Amino acid sequence: MEKVIGIDLGTTNSCVAIVENGTPVVIPNRGGYKTTPSMVAVTEAGKRLVGHIAKRQAITNAENTVYAAKRLIGRKWNSPQVKNAVATSSYRIVEGPHNDVRIVLRDKEFSVPEISAMVLQEMKVIAEDYLGESVSKAVVTVPAYFNDNQRQATKDAGEIAGLDVIRIINEPTAAALSYGFGRNIEKTVAVYDFGGGTFDISILEIGAHGVFKVIATAGDTFLGGEDIDARIIDWLVSGFKEEHNIDLRQDRMALQRLKDAAEKAKCELSSVRETEVNLPFIISSGRNEALHLQRTLTRQTLEELSEDLVERTVDICKQTLEDAKLGKDEIEEVVLVGGMTRMPKIQSAVQAFFEKEPNKGVHPDEVVALGAAIQGAALVDDKQEMVLLDVTPHALGIMTFGSYFEELIPQNTTVPTHRTKIFTTSRDNQTAVKILVMQGESQRAEENELLGEFILTGLRRAPKGQVEIEVTFEINADGIVSVRAKDLETGLEQSIQVTATSGLTREEIKTMMDNAKDDLVDRRTTEEFEAAKQEAEKLIGEIEKLFPQVQQIVASSDFGRDAIEKARAIVEKARAAIERRDAAAVKEQIEGLTRTHRMFKGVVAKT
Repeated sequence: MEKVIGIDLGTTNSCVAIVENGTPVVIPNRGGYKTTPSMVAVTEAGKRLVGHIAKRQAITNAENTVYAAKRLIGRKWNSPQVKNAVATSSYRIVEGPHNDVRIVLRDKEFSVPEISAMVLQEMKVIAEDYLGESVSKAVVTVPAYFNDNQRQATKDAGEIAGLDVIRIINEPTAAALSYGFGRNIEKTVAVYDFGGGTFDISILEIGAHGVFKVIATAGDTFLGGEDIDARIIDWLVSGFKEEHNIDLRQDRMALQRLKDAAEKAKCELSSVRETEVNLPFIISSGRNEALHLQRTLTRQTLEELSEDLVERTVDICKQTLEDAKLGKDEIEEVVLVGGMTRMPKIQSAVQAFFEKEPNKGVHPDEVVALGAAIQGAALVDDKQEMVLLDVTPHALGIMTFGSYFEELIPQNTTVPTHRTKIFTTSRDNQTAVKILVMQGESQRAEENELLGEFILTGLRRAPKGQVEIEVTFEINADGIVSVRAKDLETGLEQSIQVTATSGLTREEIKTMMDNAKDDLVDRRTTEEFEAAKQEAEKLIGEIEKLFPQVQQIVASSDFGRDAIEKARAIVEKARAAIERRDAAAVKEQIEGLTRTHRMFKGVVAKT
């Protein structure tokens, strides 16, 4: 059976999992970590770094290190969230050619799906190293509240990374799959998912026969741990400004150090009552004296700084319960997902709202990837008895006369589905109507997301309101939206399959895929060489340590002198291959080095 990996493409960290012999497991990266920072950097030499290695150099290369790219994926340049990121990020964000967002690293522009593709590619490599074979199929998770454009941009990122994304599923739904997998339970569950960049709440019915039915979902795609970090940074910056009259935000390296310290302090305050933020030599004053930042942050201060953010999550939970037409007493279990749910204040806020102790039985950083892997296995295994019924997170409809949004498919409708409504012309003798397909919750059309548009022409001339047009919306199991408009009198019809856009053309995606392949080949070669080099250098070191002793023992015989000359030649050849960075040649020399090392050890052991 073909292997399908499950990837949680997170704002702060990403995680990859697979189902092995019926058991979902998280795959550790080369460093043994089960999660990998969703960070990408480009060095001065033009080398791409992803994950832990990118994070380690972020302070010294702040302007060329990207974090939290997921918060920008699929967004339009003029959105308030993008404006916020432009003002607060240590890397440069510019407008792309299609009103999209681009990130500048070392004077080269990258699209957001391209940056996310680098992280997905890293997940693919981690899985392939573990499995010992190549993988091409994946299930990738997204926040439940992502709109169609954000979902499409995530799919594009997968394609650029060389992955066939066979399904995009919602993060809280994936967590519920993992929570309910193999447990044969019947429960109504709320999944409270507070991650690094996004917040989601989903209410599901889990049936005993592997049926997972989402009743309602809601969230905020710009609310997460990043915002709590930003509050700590503001607190540190304003304190420093009061003391020294210097704004640390003007220095990119200082800003990156602050970000690092804020994240560390936030994590520490989940287990201790206070922590010290100590950043020596944070900046130089006008008189060239080095200034230090040293402040004590208490858990109470952190809770005060982030109180309104936690409150926002509770308000969304309240609204979602109302949408689901359920009382708190009908929720049998509240499952905590996402790194932020380790914060004691969040746990107590969830407990106070739902009036029950939340379930901490799932791993907040790994459960989403595990759920994605479970869904992936179910999609390729006919014997798997699992039914997943999800909902559309946003209402779908059209723009009507006066720039109003007329809803056809309400938010939280189970998919697949279809709905029909009849509209009339708004002007006398109108021979064509423009159908603008939109997604969102606002009654004002311009406040919603435009997904596509088409024109129904050739209508008969008649007074306004006399030509009736039937509009039908349909969503299939993959979330693809089709819209059809029909003149009821003449049967004249026009339709569109709404293809959400990430802001990239097919040509751009193809070019990015080719670039990604080149980079991967380069990286694989580099990794292969580094592994061979380490092994060879270790053997050379051991041989050179034994040289003096062996020389003393065998120098009197011609055979011994000859063996030593041969050993020297092997070491020199290996050194030359390392110098040339020739992986194949280094590997070739390892055999000779191993024989020489064994022989030297044997000679020394005999004495």
